[in-house]
Amino acid sequence: MYTTILVPIDLTEDELTSKAVRHALNLAKQSGANLHLIHVLPISSAIINAYALGYMEIKDRATVKAENDMKILMDTIDLPVDKISYTITFGSPRDEIINTAKDVDADIIVIGSRRPNISTHLLGSTAAGVVRYAESSVLVVR
Repeated sequence: MYTTILVPIDLTEDELTSKAVRHALNLAKQSGANLHLIHVLPISSAIINAYALGYMEIKDRATVKAENDMKILMDTIDLPVDKISYTITFGSPRDEIINTAKDVDADIIVIGSRRPNISTHLLGSTAAGVVRYAESSVLVVR
């Protein structure tokens, strides 16, 4: 059914991450699929300014922390190590998720989402953007 499942996660949102990973893990076990996790570090104005001034260590520290957190998460996933991979990137979460889905040839994207509220309707959400622009199927987990 599936060969590659992409799971966008937010390492700072344990509840959303655990729900999405749990669903994706069940799908992966049922279909023998590979699981590919992605965490997108947003580019804030502070990081852009620091980067422009040559402070690469800020970007490096954020990446190292994310990689450590990702490895801790991956250790909790009940799949063989060769069935799990990850990407950590900087940018717009929606765009990076969509691009990574193409890069890893994901059959489905399993993404966590909160219940919509007024700010979500006015500003949009990452999950809504992924649903709108993804070329593969998307499962939104609440």
